[in-house]
Amino acid sequence: MREYKVVVLGSGGVGKSALTVQFVTGTFIEKYDPTIEDFYRTEQFASMRDLYIKNGQGFILVYSLVNQQSFQDIKPMRDQIVRVKRYEKVPLILVGNKVDLESEREVLTAEGRALAQEWGCPFMETSAKSKTMVDELFAEIVRQMNYASLPEKQDQCCTTCIIQ
Repeated sequence: MREYKVVVLGSGGVGKSALTVQFVTGTFIEKYDPTIEDFYRTEQFASMRDLYIKNGQGFILVYSLVNQQSFQDIKPMRDQIVRVKRYEKVPLILVGNKVDLESEREVLTAEGRALAQEWGCPFMETSAKSKTMVDELFAEIVRQMNYASLPEKQDQCCTTCIIQ
């Protein structure tokens, strides 16, 4: 079985862990439990992110569609991926999460689509809470990694997710 190294990036509170846990266990985490980026706001964190990116094979960039700032925050993250990987066409999906909160939306679907088109990557709107498009998201990133022609050798084994 092949190992897929997926890195999930986005601002704090956008649902990175919730999406991953929903996919892996089929459950939704109601309580927000800050993960690594909320504890490391230093150069140490920046170098850790570079290492995750260097070792990652596919990337899921997540923003909350009820938080415009989280949408702005992902743009430099994609730049960092391209810089570290030294390759424009890395397997990457842009994800607007929390589609279940439609009445609180701050980021239009058209904005997400336009950015994904600019980057040349797929775009999805998901909900970890209602499990909307969660399985499809992870299936698509695996599909992209399978067909990517990255300039590095791919490892063989099982599935790994790095949430940052």
